[in-house]
Amino acid sequence: MNRRAEIEVCIDSVESAIAALEGGADRVELCADLPRGGTTPSIGLVEEVRRCCSLPLHGLIRPRPGDFTYSSHELRVIERDIDQVKRAGADGVVLGCLTQEGDVDTSRMRELVERARPMHVTFHRAFDVAREPLMALEDVIACGADMLLTSGQQPTADEGLALLAELVRGAGNRIRIMAGSGIDSTNASRIVSSSNVAALHIGTGVSERSSTAGSGLFDIPMQRVSADRIRQLIASLSV
Repeated sequence: MNRRAEIEVCIDSVESAIAALEGGADRVELCADLPRGGTTPSIGLVEEVRRCCSLPLHGLIRPRPGDFTYSSHELRVIERDIDQVKRAGADGVVLGCLTQEGDVDTSRMRELVERARPMHVTFHRAFDVAREPLMALEDVIACGADMLLTSGQQPTADEGLALLAELVRGAGNRIRIMAGSGIDSTNASRIVSSSNVAALHIGTGVSERSSTAGSGLFDIPMQRVSADRIRQLIASLSV
C-alpha cells in the first residue's frame, strides 16, 4: 500500500470548493482564469469559499498570465494581494518569481514569503521553467517556502517522474514536494510510489454548459470539480 499523499485540488469557484470537500480532498488552491494557467482570485471569491468550505485554503498570487518576471508595479500588486488574501482568511498563498535569466528571484521571494507569514507558502510551477532545477530547488528552500509544486519540468508529472524523484531526494526534510499536472486515478499511485512526493495537485474537472436559455455566444463550457473523481483518485492510492 502506498503512503497516503495529501490531495490538493485546484479550483476556481465556490461549487468546486464544496465538491473538493465532499470528495475528501485535504486542501484547495483557489485561482481565477484557469484556462490561461491561473491568476489571483477576487477577494469576494476568497471570502465566499472561506465561508462555505472548511478545508485549508491556499490562494494563488499571480497578477497576470505569462512569464514570472515581474515589474516593480506588478510586485506591489502581489504584495497587496497577499495582504488582502491574508485578511480574507486564507491559510496559505501560492506564488513564484523568476529573474530574466530564468533563476529563482531569491531576494524578492524572501520578502514575499516574510510578508505572507504566518500563512503557508507554496512556490508554484514557475519552477518548471527555471533553467537549472537542482539549483532552483536550493533557491526555493533558501527563500523559506514550505512546499514546491512541480511537474518535474515536463508537460505532465508522469513525464517528469525522474526529476520529481530527484527533487524529493535532494529536498530531504527541508521542503515538501508536490507533484502536479495530468494526475488522475489512473496514474496517481504510480507517481507517488515512484517519486515519494508528499502531495498531489489535481484538477479533476468536468465540463458543464450553461442552462440559461438563449446563452448563445456566451455558452462557454465551465469546468467544475467532480467529488466522485477525487474519491476515485484517493481510493487508487490505497490499492
